[in-house]
Amino acid sequence: MSVTSLVELFERNSRHVDSLPEEYFADVEAGQKPATVSMCCSDSRVAQEGMWSVETPGWLFTPSTIGNQVWDRHDGERVVDGSMLYPMAYTETKMALVVGHTGCGAITAALDTVQNGRKAETPPGVEKWISLLKPVVEDGLEDDRVDPDRDVSLVDQLVEFNVDRQVEFLIESNDVPEDVTVYGFVYDFQRVYGDRRGRAYLVNADGDTEDLDELVPAEYAEYAKRLL
Repeated sequence: MSVTSLVELFERNSRHVDSLPEEYFADVEAGQKPATVSMCCSDSRVAQEGMWSVETPGWLFTPSTIGNQVWDRHDGERVVDGSMLYPMAYTETKMALVVGHTGCGAITAALDTVQNGRKAETPPGVEKWISLLKPVVEDGLEDDRVDPDRDVSLVDQLVEFNVDRQVEFLIESNDVPEDVTVYGFVYDFQRVYGDRRGRAYLVNADGDTEDLDELVPAEYAEYAKRLL
């Protein structure tokens, strides 16, 4: 288990400060217009800036939720999560990404809840997000494409199914501007989709899951791949 201390936090931030060029924040100090917003799963192994090799501030808007869920509950209704919606509605961001990852703990927990019942000890703040994932997992288990007997784990199949559902929700939301393009990815650090750890595989493009090869340049053909 990793441990840290207040001193280590200061040391790490000091190295960060020393690494920044003098004009690092010059173009964004007064405001931001990120090129894309990416909803990723809340996970210490999945660094959003790292996966897209972000080297300058202001390019990527980075919310995250348990299970990379783009929705939230408001007055009993599902709405687009505010952190996801904000850059699309207020900073002219025209691209939205939904990024799941292999071996997702949230999908694992939701699947366990569906198969074995609710865990009474789950804190309410976590239970909320697992409960929002539960219908997705239930629908996934009823989908003919999801097969527990495949070599690929059931969890990883449901990860991709969940990405599809999250993309679909954004596309259908009246709150998301019509000129926003939505892509779904699965970040693979366990070599489920291929032999390269850390690759983000395109699994959905504005709801299209069939013609991904046509959207990807030849040199990146291996980046478009689905399990389902």
